[in-house]
Amino acid sequence: MYEITAESINQINFAPGSLEEEVLQNVKTILTTMKYSVPLDREFGLSATMLDDPMPIAKAKLTAEIITAIRRWEPRARVVEVIYEGDGMDGILRPKVRIEINA
Repeated sequence: MYEITAESINQINFAPGSLEEEVLQNVKTILTTMKYSVPLDREFGLSATMLDDPMPIAKAKLTAEIITAIRRWEPRARVVEVIYEGDGMDGILRPKVRIEINA
Protein backbone atom coordinates (compact mmCIF):
# COMPACT_ATOMS: atom_id res chain seq x y z
CA MET A 1 0.00 0.00 0.00
CA TYR A 2 1.21 3.49 -0.87
CA GLU A 3 0.30 6.77 0.79
CA ILE A 4 0.14 10.15 -0.91
CA THR A 5 0.19 13.11 1.46
CA ALA A 6 0.46 16.88 1.15
CA GLU A 7 4.20 16.57 1.80
CA SER A 8 4.85 13.90 -0.83
CA ILE A 9 2.62 15.37 -3.53
CA ASN A 10 5.19 18.01 -4.49
CA GLN A 11 7.90 15.45 -5.19
CA ILE A 12 7.73 15.20 -8.97
CA ASN A 13 9.40 12.30 -10.77
CA PHE A 14 9.72 13.06 -14.48
CA ALA A 15 11.52 9.79 -15.19
CA PRO A 16 9.90 7.04 -13.13
CA GLY A 17 12.07 3.93 -13.05
CA SER A 18 9.35 1.45 -12.20
CA LEU A 19 5.66 0.78 -12.68
CA GLU A 20 4.97 1.78 -9.06
CA GLU A 21 6.72 5.13 -9.46
CA GLU A 22 4.83 5.80 -12.70
CA VAL A 23 1.44 5.05 -11.15
CA LEU A 24 2.23 7.15 -8.07
CA GLN A 25 3.27 10.07 -10.27
CA ASN A 26 0.07 9.76 -12.30
CA VAL A 27 -2.07 9.74 -9.15
CA LYS A 28 -0.23 12.83 -7.85
CA THR A 29 -0.90 14.56 -11.16
CA ILE A 30 -4.61 13.73 -10.91
CA LEU A 31 -4.78 15.03 -7.34
CA THR A 32 -3.09 18.34 -8.18
CA THR A 33 -4.97 19.16 -11.39
CA MET A 34 -8.23 21.07 -11.29
CA LYS A 35 -10.94 20.13 -13.79
CA TYR A 36 -11.23 22.45 -16.80
CA SER A 37 -7.55 23.49 -16.51
CA VAL A 38 -6.21 21.05 -19.13
CA PRO A 39 -6.86 22.54 -22.59
CA LEU A 40 -7.37 19.33 -24.58
CA ASP A 41 -9.12 17.39 -21.82
CA ARG A 42 -11.27 19.63 -19.64
CA GLU A 43 -12.63 16.66 -17.64
CA PHE A 44 -9.19 15.62 -16.33
CA GLY A 45 -8.52 16.25 -12.62
CA LEU A 46 -10.64 17.11 -9.61
CA SER A 47 -13.60 19.44 -9.37
CA ALA A 48 -13.59 22.38 -6.96
CA THR A 49 -17.37 22.61 -6.57
CA MET A 50 -17.17 21.75 -2.88
CA LEU A 51 -15.10 24.81 -1.93
CA ASP A 52 -17.85 26.62 -0.04
CA ASP A 53 -19.62 23.58 1.39
CA PRO A 54 -19.64 22.77 5.11
CA MET A 55 -16.64 20.63 6.08
CA PRO A 56 -18.44 17.24 6.38
CA ILE A 57 -20.10 17.69 2.98
CA ALA A 58 -16.89 18.93 1.38
CA LYS A 59 -15.01 15.88 2.70
CA ALA A 60 -17.63 13.51 1.33
CA LYS A 61 -17.68 15.21 -2.09
CA LEU A 62 -13.90 15.43 -2.32
CA THR A 63 -13.49 11.78 -1.33
CA ALA A 64 -15.96 10.72 -4.03
CA GLU A 65 -14.21 12.99 -6.54
CA ILE A 66 -10.78 11.51 -5.71
CA ILE A 67 -12.00 7.91 -6.01
CA THR A 68 -13.82 8.57 -9.29
CA ALA A 69 -10.92 10.47 -10.87
CA ILE A 70 -8.31 7.87 -9.95
CA ARG A 71 -10.55 5.04 -11.14
CA ARG A 72 -11.04 6.83 -14.46
CA TRP A 73 -7.58 8.22 -15.16
CA GLU A 74 -5.28 5.67 -13.50
CA PRO A 75 -7.02 2.28 -13.46
CA ARG A 76 -3.85 0.56 -12.25
CA ALA A 77 -4.39 2.20 -8.86
CA ARG A 78 -7.16 1.42 -6.42
CA VAL A 79 -8.06 3.83 -3.63
CA VAL A 80 -8.06 2.01 -0.31
CA GLU A 81 -8.72 4.97 1.96
CA VAL A 82 -8.95 8.76 2.00
CA ILE A 83 -8.46 10.41 5.35
CA TYR A 84 -8.03 14.09 6.19
CA GLU A 85 -5.35 15.76 8.28
CA GLY A 86 -6.02 18.77 10.45
CA ASP A 87 -9.06 19.85 12.40
CA GLY A 88 -10.74 21.78 9.60
CA MET A 89 -10.85 25.00 11.58
CA ASP A 90 -8.54 26.65 9.06
CA GLY A 91 -10.88 25.72 6.21
CA ILE A 92 -8.24 23.61 4.45
CA LEU A 93 -8.74 19.95 3.60
CA ARG A 94 -5.51 17.96 3.42
CA PRO A 95 -6.37 14.53 2.05
CA LYS A 96 -4.11 11.59 2.67
CA VAL A 97 -4.82 9.05 -0.08
CA ARG A 98 -3.86 5.41 0.36
CA ILE A 99 -3.74 3.33 -2.79
CA GLU A 100 -2.87 -0.15 -3.95
CA ILE A 101 -1.29 -0.74 -7.33
CA ASN A 102 -2.84 -3.39 -9.55
CA ALA A 103 -0.22 -4.21 -12.15
